[in-house]
Amino acid sequence: MGCGINKGELESSVCDLLLEGVEAVKVIQPAAAGAFDVLPGNQVLTLAEVELLTQPEREFRLKRALQPVLGNYDYVLIDCPPALNMLTVNALVAANGVLIPMQCEYYALEGLTALLETVEQVSHKANPELELYGILRTMFDPRNNLANEVSGELLEHFGDRVFRTVIPRNVRLAEAPSFGKPALYHDNHSRGALAYLALAGEINRREAAAKRS
Repeated sequence: MGCGINKGELESSVCDLLLEGVEAVKVIQPAAAGAFDVLPGNQVLTLAEVELLTQPEREFRLKRALQPVLGNYDYVLIDCPPALNMLTVNALVAANGVLIPMQCEYYALEGLTALLETVEQVSHKANPELELYGILRTMFDPRNNLANEVSGELLEHFGDRVFRTVIPRNVRLAEAPSFGKPALYHDNHSRGALAYLALAGEINRREAAAKRS
């Protein structure tokens, strides 16, 4: 919905791709604003989570569905629910790396530990290319002592795998989805939008350095 696509009017969604074998090109839609495409989902994904449990080779459904279209894009971002379920496992099997957005709070650290254990298990059993791509500190308030403490712990334990870019708490970021727009098209001068631009630049520099090496 934050990309200007009405999830209530979808003729087909990622659920049809996962369960019915509908081709990705028949589900992908161009975003209303921005030079990118969307493979949309909606509340029916709850059904997919349940039904996938009974499907053969259920962990590889998304990976196989995306293969024919990967060459069309520089980056493919798979947005996951905040739960370690079969949908998340499908994403981990399909992905090359995991970018973890997290708030600098205690419970987020607990969740990070569980997620990293899952990433390690998936890399051993189903996707040896999977790695931790980076940790992104989001909704960050530098006036909060706990946030600074958790941020310090992340830097100490994960080093340069923590992105230098920090996404601040920002009203313009929070309200962008209600306008059906990505943050950069809602207000590209806001602190939040500028932070995400900086993140994009950091990712591009990482990729360029990886190719040179």
